[in-house]
Formats: sequence, C-alpha cells, structure tokens
Amino acid sequence: MTEHHHSAATPSFTRREILGVSGTAALAGIAARASSAAAEKRPRIACIVTYWAAPGSHADWIITKLLDGYWWKGAHTPSRVDVVSVYIHQLQQSGLGQKVCKSKNIPVFDTVREALTLGGKELAVDGVVLVGEHGVYHDNLKGQKYYPRWWLYKQVTQVFEQSKRSVPVFNDKHLSTSWDEAKWMFDKSRELGFPLFGGSSIPFYYRKPEIELEIDTPIKASVVAGGASDEGSLFHCVDVLQAFVERRKGGETGVAAVQSIRGPETWNWTARNPWAGKLLDAVGKTFGLKTGHFQETVREPNVCIVEYRDGTKAAIYSARGVGWTYAGEIAGRADPAVVSMLGWPGPYSQYHAANAFEHWLVEMMLTRKEPYNAERLLLSTGIVSFNMESNWENGRYLATGRRVETPYMNMAYRTARGPLFNTGPRPPVIPYIRGFEK
Repeated sequence: MTEHHHSAATPSFTRREILGVSGTAALAGIAARASSAAAEKRPRIACIVTYWAAPGSHADWIITKLLDGYWWKGAHTPSRVDVVSVYIHQLQQSGLGQKVCKSKNIPVFDTVREALTLGGKELAVDGVVLVGEHGVYHDNLKGQKYYPRWWLYKQVTQVFEQSKRSVPVFNDKHLSTSWDEAKWMFDKSRELGFPLFGGSSIPFYYRKPEIELEIDTPIKASVVAGGASDEGSLFHCVDVLQAFVERRKGGETGVAAVQSIRGPETWNWTARNPWAGKLLDAVGKTFGLKTGHFQETVREPNVCIVEYRDGTKAAIYSARGVGWTYAGEIAGRADPAVVSMLGWPGPYSQYHAANAFEHWLVEMMLTRKEPYNAERLLLSTGIVSFNMESNWENGRYLATGRRVETPYMNMAYRTARGPLFNTGPRPPVIPYIRGFEK
C-alpha cells in the first residue's frame, strides 16, 4: 500500500549559517538540505481507533488535526507529523473515517500489527495514537463502557517487544475500566521505555482566569464541579482535579480512598463536610449563582470523594451550567482559587475543544517527552474505576457507596511542568471543510 507524506514546514536558519555562506546558490543548497532534513524528521504516526464516523467522534476530532493542523495560541498551526496508517476496529460503521483516509491516501489496515509495521515484519512508525472512544460497545452494571483500549494497547506493545523498539503512545481518555489493566498499561510503558500521554482534553482548554497554580501551592482541599453523571464525563472532571492537585506542596503522594455517594445523601455529606460546601458555593458565586443553587437545581446529585495519602481532600460534584470549574482551599489565602474551563461566553466549537491536547500530542511525538507525568493519567483512571465500584458490593447497588481503600494507588511524584493550557483568541466557529460530503 502506498504511504502519504505532507510537505515539511519552512525551516529557520541560524545567523552563523547565513553569515558563513557566500552566494545565493550556496544558501539555496543549505535551504534544500535543511528542508530535506526537516522532512525526514517528521514523525510517522499510526492511528488505532475504535470508531470514526459522526463528526463528533473523538477519532475525527483528533486525527483530522494531525492531518490538517490545529488552533494553538490564537493561530492555526500546521501539523508537524504524518499519519501513515490507520486501523479501525468498527470499520463498517466508520464511513467518515474511510472517506477521510481515501481522500488523504492513507492506507487502512486490517489489523493493529499491520498498521504499526505498514504491512511488514517490524515496527515501521515513530508514534502511535490510540483513540478507543465511541462506537457500539456494551456497558456493565456499574455503568462502565467496555471500550477495548487495553486489548488494542496490548497489540501495540506486542509489536514493540517483537521489534525490540518502542515509540511514544497517546491514549485518549482513561486507560481502562479496570485498575489491573490500567496499571499493567502504565507498567508496560515504563518497562519498554516509551512516553505515554493521554487523558482528558479539558485541563488543556482555555481557562478563566488564565492562571496556573504555582508548584508547591499549599492546597488543603479541592472541589471540581462539572458534568459527572457517567463514567466518561466523570473522567473529565477527575483529570481536571488531578491537573491542579498534583501541584500541591510536596507534590503528588497518591490516593488513599475513593467513595461515591448518589442521590439526596450527597447534600447530607456536604453538610457534614463544610469545606466542600464552601468551595462549591465559591464556584456558584463565580457564576453569579445564589448560595445553595446546586442543592436546589441538580436533579440527580452525586459526589465523588477522594482522600489523598497526605491528608488532602477533594470532591467532584455533578453540575450543569458551570463548564468544568476547579475551586481550591489554599493555606494562607482568605478566598478560594477558582478557575473555569469552558462555560464562559464567547465563540466555541466542539471540533476545536482538543486543540491544545493535539499540540502536546505532537510535541511528545517530536521530543519523546511526556507533556505531564504519566502517573497522573493512571491516578485519574484509578479514581474513576473505584468510584464506579463504590456503589456496588456483592451484586447489590448502594446509593451511599462504600469507602474503597486504595493502598496500591501510592504513586508519588513532583511535577515540573509549566502551564499547558491554550491561550489567545479562540478559533472562529465555522464548519469544518473536508472537500466531500459527510
């Protein structure tokens, strides 16, 4: 099958290179060599996806930006990678993906292995993008959807092992419904020595105000309010939480316990834990809502309670109308720190929601460095998994879930990352033009 390559961006030259060359012909020669070298350095990416159909599918959001560029820091940025192969698990249901690949001359392979080896025997790409989101997959009683992320990821790592070489891997959303599978996936990345990145795009989205907490901020307690009615939407909220709390004084220490409470008992627990009520009210105040707004308006209340090993506390509330908003109680400050993602007036298009996510995906493929510690992705995955387990015991559902102790979620690390979120003018809200009908 043929492979498709995009043209490289115009290279830049150092002052020394320019001053050391006499004549336009010599300068042109350097330009040609630099352009050729730049083209050779463009990572070749294999995309492994579950489903690529409606324009709202994550595969469409992510892969088309790898093909056509993305909006970063107020301007359109051309892609710096080449998508050279695709595997689609639910291929027959993915008419849009088939059309895009055909229009871009990208081969669609029958297996994960062929996509990574380009039909050969050895690993033949420089990076893997795994989008195991959307498609027709069944749910279990706990409300977890069985996307085959671990199954696909395992096939990827088998090619790495047999080729005795590994490349960066991006995994959209949480690693798995299962802690055991997620931990295996993380451990395999450390064993084979490849960068692992993924999770939610929301921590990378535009913020109001445009601030990042300083590293070693003395956070005592945190609340996140946002859509958290099911496993998938809860993960977005958990990943927002982790993006902030990992910056606390002393760094991340891991999670000691997780608990899920659903229904009216949500507000009884809040009354017994005034730190949570105070932070939730701070979220409402930021949006001009009256005290007690959420207690009066949320039809199906629920709270995910997170206890960290260093004593830090956190709670995630399901709420509408406030985007994804973080509120943190910080020692020595009279008022909570409140930062919102989405939900503010201004142009917004779902297609552009993951632009900053794409930027750091591409950066990892170019630099082989994780944009943030992969332990964060593992912790976020674990919190969601054990939250979903909390309401179930011996086949019985309990609205007031049991407190699940998690001594194995003891990942400790200190982040050294600066701000990763998008800034500047937002992209124009215009239809995405493909050159063919949907």
